[in-house]
Amino acid sequence: MSSPRYAVNLSILFTELPLPERPAAAREAGFEAVEFWWPFGEAVPSDGDVDAFVRSVEDAGVALIGLNFAAGDMPGGDRGLVSWPARSAEFRDNVDVTVGIGERLGCRAFNALYGNRVDGATPEAQDELAVENLAIAGRAAARIGGTVLVEPVSGAPRYPLLTAADVVGVIDRVRLETGVQSLGFLCDLYHLAVNGDDLDAVIARHADRVAHVQIADAPGRHEPGTGELDLDGYLGKLRAAGYDGWVALEYKPQAGTVEGLGWLPRDRRSATP
Repeated sequence: MSSPRYAVNLSILFTELPLPERPAAAREAGFEAVEFWWPFGEAVPSDGDVDAFVRSVEDAGVALIGLNFAAGDMPGGDRGLVSWPARSAEFRDNVDVTVGIGERLGCRAFNALYGNRVDGATPEAQDELAVENLAIAGRAAARIGGTVLVEPVSGAPRYPLLTAADVVGVIDRVRLETGVQSLGFLCDLYHLAVNGDDLDAVIARHADRVAHVQIADAPGRHEPGTGELDLDGYLGKLRAAGYDGWVALEYKPQAGTVEGLGWLPRDRRSATP
């Protein structure tokens, strides 16, 4: 059985460096593929800022394999704009920018954080809005052969998608109500485990829906081997079930990023081991 193809999330790893320097640092560490949360302070950045970001990835010689849509103030507790009525227009404005960056860099996976429950809107209204916005994003991504990812999140009390079943239910609703099929399940093993989902059951039931995988150990959200999850075992089961996509490292290093990479030998960091 082939080894996982690892990518590194440069919004949570290599944060010792300014963001424009992280792609080159990842390449120096042996990685050939990277992903980012939304890397700008606003939903519609200037053309110059977009060009600088694109250059930093291209100049480093790494592949961008995942990019989040704008998700609000993540450090402040926001977890996406998809179902947030007051910021729906902002999300829609961001869609073309995000997919445009993907088109320039060959990225075809775009993570749409669903958004917290908010005061002043019913869950039903938020969910209806989410269907509309995910369909808009899905149509945009499909134009370049891309996929919009939907994920469970832990540690955010008002975020409603906690389990694999929650996420698959949203994807199925979008497909049923709008006909848009370019959505996929982002299987984040850390978030699922922290939220109490049975990872063996998730893989057995939903492996065919998985479009992307992210990992961190639990508890702690640190490097594999620092917690209690059998990440190698779960990744092996995903591969045995047919998943051959990327596995993105989305953990908080306990010390420095490079110092904490001892769990992953350098010859396993390449996209083509």
